[in-house]
Amino acid sequence: MKKKIVLFASGEGTNAQRIIDYFKTSDQIAVTLVVSNKAGANVLNRAKAAGISTLLIDRASFYDSDQTITALKSAGTDLIVLAGFLWMIPESLVKAFPDKIINIHPALLPKFGGKGMYGMHVHRAVIGAKEKESGISIHYVNEHYDEGRIISQHSCTISENDTPELLAEKIHRLEYEFFPAAIEKALL
Repeated sequence: MKKKIVLFASGEGTNAQRIIDYFKTSDQIAVTLVVSNKAGANVLNRAKAAGISTLLIDRASFYDSDQTITALKSAGTDLIVLAGFLWMIPESLVKAFPDKIINIHPALLPKFGGKGMYGMHVHRAVIGAKEKESGISIHYVNEHYDEGRIISQHSCTISENDTPELLAEKIHRLEYEFFPAAIEKALL
């Protein structure tokens, strides 16, 4: 029986698409559900185009009930992957799936992590701090933003001429290259 991945995403879904594509021919792992907190998120269109079920959640059901946990358990979830999901994961969900939720962060943690540090906010902060390198951190999720145990980190150099937008492109290349393989390793 295939291991089942559930993707959580809030936006465009480029990382989700890479993960879907990576596992679509796997004999051992399948993306079986995409969960989003935004009805207009393009990731939902990407999931539907790939024949993957979707679940739209709202703040009340996510934080104040066990509806999401029940749905994930009913789906036989083996691993939850945050691929651009911007809400903090509630403690109840972390406890229901211990060491079964992983995230990717667009910086080398513990630097440039925490509440509000996502997307271009991170890249602007890294460039503003005149860092010589940045990268990605793939980590388990706990009850705090970006503080879970690190699975792997991959870096890139920052040149003097890099803008936050150019750095974002470098980070995306790292995400696309390393995130699916890290997910596979976490499951097998």
